[in-house]
Amino acid sequence: MTDRREFRDLVSPDVAHEIIHDLPIASPPETVSLTSARGRVLAERIDADIDVPGFDRASMDGYAVRGRDTFGADEAAPVDLDRIGAVHAGATPDITVDSGEAAEISTGAVMPPGADAVVIVERTQEHDDGATVRVHDAVTPGDNVMIAGTDVAAGTRALGPGTRLTPREIGLLSALGVESVPVRGRPTVGIVSTGDELVRPGSTLDTTRGQIYDVNSYTIAAGVEEAGGEAKLYPHTGDDYDEMEQLLIEAADECDLVLSSGSTSASAVDVIYRVIESRGDLRLHGVAVKPGKPMLVGELDGSAYIGLPGYPVSALTIFRLFVAPAIRSVAGQPNPQTATLTGKMAVEERYAEGRLRLMPVGTVSNTVGETLVYPVDKGSGATTSLVEADGVVAVDPDTEYLATGESVTVELFSPDVRPPTLLGVGEDDPVFSRILDTLSNPRYLAIGSREGRRRLRNDVPDIAVVAGPSDRSLDTISLGSWKREWGLLVPTGNPANIDELSDIIEMNQQFVNRRTDSGLRRELDATIDSLADDRNVSRRKLTQSIQGYERGAKGVESPARAIIQGNADTGLGLRITATERDLEFISLGTQQVSVEANPNRIEKSGVEELSDHLDSDTVNIDSYHGYEH
Repeated sequence: MTDRREFRDLVSPDVAHEIIHDLPIASPPETVSLTSARGRVLAERIDADIDVPGFDRASMDGYAVRGRDTFGADEAAPVDLDRIGAVHAGATPDITVDSGEAAEISTGAVMPPGADAVVIVERTQEHDDGATVRVHDAVTPGDNVMIAGTDVAAGTRALGPGTRLTPREIGLLSALGVESVPVRGRPTVGIVSTGDELVRPGSTLDTTRGQIYDVNSYTIAAGVEEAGGEAKLYPHTGDDYDEMEQLLIEAADECDLVLSSGSTSASAVDVIYRVIESRGDLRLHGVAVKPGKPMLVGELDGSAYIGLPGYPVSALTIFRLFVAPAIRSVAGQPNPQTATLTGKMAVEERYAEGRLRLMPVGTVSNTVGETLVYPVDKGSGATTSLVEADGVVAVDPDTEYLATGESVTVELFSPDVRPPTLLGVGEDDPVFSRILDTLSNPRYLAIGSREGRRRLRNDVPDIAVVAGPSDRSLDTISLGSWKREWGLLVPTGNPANIDELSDIIEMNQQFVNRRTDSGLRRELDATIDSLADDRNVSRRKLTQSIQGYERGAKGVESPARAIIQGNADTGLGLRITATERDLEFISLGTQQVSVEANPNRIEKSGVEELSDHLDSDTVNIDSYHGYEH
């Protein structure tokens, strides 16, 4: 019987933070040039070795004088002084100012001997012969002069340890003549993604073997760099114990912290925890948080180790919550600026799993500017859950459900996150996708006409794009509509000589359908019903005769891609797709597409912007293959 690792005593998030805090993550200080210092953190105090400025200098254009020679001078009683020459910035003065004399001086120039003040040029008047300067203002010693060491005095503390070096600090170090600085080390973080199914982007993907592109290596590496560490990617490893042990030990020898993703759950093929137990110290296996329960924490050959879950959403969530703070602490980087907003749940969300849930959510504003919050959760395996979300809502373990209208706090992924100007849902339509490109900041979820109608009925989105017969039960306002030609996609040359829908039944063709929530699928189902009536057979009998009918693809282009890749003989699609993908097309009819607006959002600026674009001549529907008004 195969041994399986079970999650038994899940630790709380607070305990997990404590365990990670005690890991031996360290990186020695290093010295970097000033040109490479931006964003780094000083490891030691920097004292000034020189005065800044290192000389008394003029802070204004004017005339260097002895202040006592100008006492009493004003517009009614100016004082005339002998002009003895000029001093310019970057030049050593070759004159001395005596009583009754003045020297022209530029900003930043060294004050000549004898002078202790500057009269600004606007308060002087040079005589025609250039030998005399009339002064209309009295100055006292030190006026308009920056005394040596005024900015920074030699021997004083310029910058302290822990200072993050921004352009202004680098400017100060430059003024002090500092060429290189000691900074906190950036921990080297080794990243190992596990799983036989992984392929690095840029390599050929074999979907027949269940291969997927390695998402975690790159997303986690970006997070490491953002937190102040240096990411080092290692080749991904399969689930072979010896191979995994060798790679993890290599990473542990070369890095301050090793991160792996995958092979941490309670599965018969998951072996990382066995490697840690054999070659180090496993301190944690499982944390009471969703997503991300299967987390490992320990030491591996003296190096710190943290195992992240394999699913991208879980891996990113756990990294952000537990690992990034540890990296920032070692690198001396401050916690990132956080931003939160308060909104109301747009829909009810039930939850009763007894562990902290970090629920990805999207936000949308209504016409009066109130923020509505809705869950964006396609499951841990979907990378788009975080991309389509604005932040997370922390749901307490004891919470059974969040009610519609309940106030929640959203922790935004970044202070720069802004809710979309328009939230749309519904049918995947190529022309509407082009229209979205002309809007300022839209968000569109291609979830199909049926789900789009449902969400619009629940008052969450601003608009829904629906294909097929209109639903009279929806109280909506139409912003625009058009027709699109739909039918069967077949390879170039139509090798099977398909002429109509019945051919794919009689010829035993491999068919790629759309999902049941698609308006196109609904149109095809209705056509199949009519064909079944004409033949006096059941609809079920016809659909069972079409290979692949019950399995639907999500994207409007998915059937075309399957045909191009040789995985299908025919598929459901649009004429525009056939034209753009160089496929043959058998028309089965036209379908109405409507953009329906939430009546409560019709005055929202984003909805008005879309309405204006749909009314504009720039949206020439008739110019697209298979489309007409």
